Amino acid sequence: MLVALAVLAGIVLVALTTTLRGSDRERDHALEMQRHSYDVMILGRSLSGTIARAEASLGRYVISGDPQMGQLYVEDWRLAGLQIRRLAQLTRDNDGQQPAIHRLRRAYEARGRDLSGTALSTTYGRNQQALARYYHSRNARELVTINGELDRIINRERTLLDKRIAAANLTVQRSSRVAGILAVFGLLLVLGTILLGWLSVRAVDERARARAEADAARAQAERLAAAVAEATQELQAREAVLRQVQKMEAVGQLTGGIAHDFNNMLAVVLGGLELARRHVGDDPERARRQIDKATDGATRAAALTRRLLAFSRDEAIRPEPITAGELIDGMSELLDRTLGEGIAVEMHNAAGDWQVSADRVQLENAILNLAVNARDAMAGRGVICIMARAQRLDDGVVGRCMAGDYIVLSVTDTGCGMTPEVVERVFEPFFTTKEAGKGTGLGLSQIFAFATAQHGEVTIDTAPGRGTTVSLYLPRCLEVACLTATETAPATPPALPDQLHVLVVEDDPRVLAATVGALEELGHHAVPCDDPLAAADLLAAHPQVSLIISDVLMPRQTGPEMVAGLHARFPHVPVMFVTGYAGEEGGDLANYQLLRKPFTLAGLEQAIAETLHRQRPAPEPLAAE
Repeated sequence: MLVALAVLAGIVLVALTTTLRGSDRERDHALEMQRHSYDVMILGRSLSGTIARAEASLGRYVISGDPQMGQLYVEDWRLAGLQIRRLAQLTRDNDGQQPAIHRLRRAYEARGRDLSGTALSTTYGRNQQALARYYHSRNARELVTINGELDRIINRERTLLDKRIAAANLTVQRSSRVAGILAVFGLLLVLGTILLGWLSVRAVDERARARAEADAARAQAERLAAAVAEATQELQAREAVLRQVQKMEAVGQLTGGIAHDFNNMLAVVLGGLELARRHVGDDPERARRQIDKATDGATRAAALTRRLLAFSRDEAIRPEPITAGELIDGMSELLDRTLGEGIAVEMHNAAGDWQVSADRVQLENAILNLAVNARDAMAGRGVICIMARAQRLDDGVVGRCMAGDYIVLSVTDTGCGMTPEVVERVFEPFFTTKEAGKGTGLGLSQIFAFATAQHGEVTIDTAPGRGTTVSLYLPRCLEVACLTATETAPATPPALPDQLHVLVVEDDPRVLAATVGALEELGHHAVPCDDPLAAADLLAAHPQVSLIISDVLMPRQTGPEMVAGLHARFPHVPVMFVTGYAGEEGGDLANYQLLRKPFTLAGLEQAIAETLHRQRPAPEPLAAE
């Protein structure tokens, strides 16, 4: 009997221990799978919030044009892509989730292409198009797909979580029932062992062991809770680090795109100069070609700066002779990109080689705005005809146009047309027939202001159901009237004296050395000055100076301030300013020749000649009073 009871007690103990251990394993596995499901659901909600923030940032960027909003949109959209990739990794063990993940990724990529077009329109100043695209895309199918797939993924994971919890509870209940049965049987054995004497001690030992196991289970649960809290704190710390990194990247990427283009151009310049240095002795012709490449790279860098400044409108309006036919031909690619594949653009040039004198950016924007309005009138489908033609007008035939030759730029659409009541108000600022949020009502008013400033006119030929033709009448620019110099300026700059004495005022030592070297290369004698406050003393010490070349912006004193202080003592010394910043025309610089950096030897020589001709200095050297 004692042996039998000992064997049965051993069996019960082993079964009870095995059951408890199995229960612990099932509980641990259930907790792990619950955490996995929670991670998937949290990541799904985070992805939805990231996409919402990205679209909100894009909306603010489209409305305000603030580049920081554009950068926030880019960062949030990229973060959403990373979150989709992480979501795919987390659900890799669940075949039921994979089709939804694939559909979510395709919808995200399609939505990204749509929003990128909106951001690109804003970046290039096409605000009306950007607003239209943005508000149109709010109900896009891809956004509905993204939200729907995220909800399905989260709901499917929640369902799976419920099943896992139910299975875990069932396992625990089953283990509890088995453990209860075994405990009852063990209790009976313990009662039997009490009758047998020495088994009572063993029964007490079993109870102590059971309590120890319970304490171990509680300790394990406490360790698990501590691990979860630690993981939560670590996640919060990582999120804080990520936010800080995003802030730093937003600052760095403001200049990233521009730096990329400049680095490419500087690579051409530095590479060409290095190759020229290697072959200047043994192969002069090859060295010359490399120098030409370096010069071309530097010229392209300067052109990029001018384009950026023109795009930001920091650069002043610059009228120039523009051949109308060449202008509309050159805009074909831009119009195709802007108007979309549903619009066919036909261009006709009946203006020959006639020219207008206008700011190229303003004129291109006027044509682009008319084309975008035409596209919107046709709901994105149809044919737009852009024509340039020459026409002779009598006085008063077209609005306020005076008699003379005009170039007519017409944009014709096959859209819905306009009623007479609408036509009467189309040039009013902020008036628009588009849906709320899809137009500012400033396009035609700006075009009207542009035509008025050009002494031209805008006409509209339209009727409901037969489309619209908007015609822009601009006075023809004759060759004599389009000269950039004054009408009294000679055809070629006057010849320079063999040697001039020039005071060069520049705070940057490298630019100062380069300018001095350029003047000496042209055969002139340069007096360097790196401090505008020392210019008066140098002029007094060099009475033969017949020209001052000065930078505009300097730390201790600006160029105009320096010249104003010198005028009383040296009133007859001509002054020419050199600057690398656009937007400095007018004001204190209106009466002076302005040479922009970077410049060539030929440009420097021409600017000096025009300065001397424009200000007509006294023929003899001037000394200080």
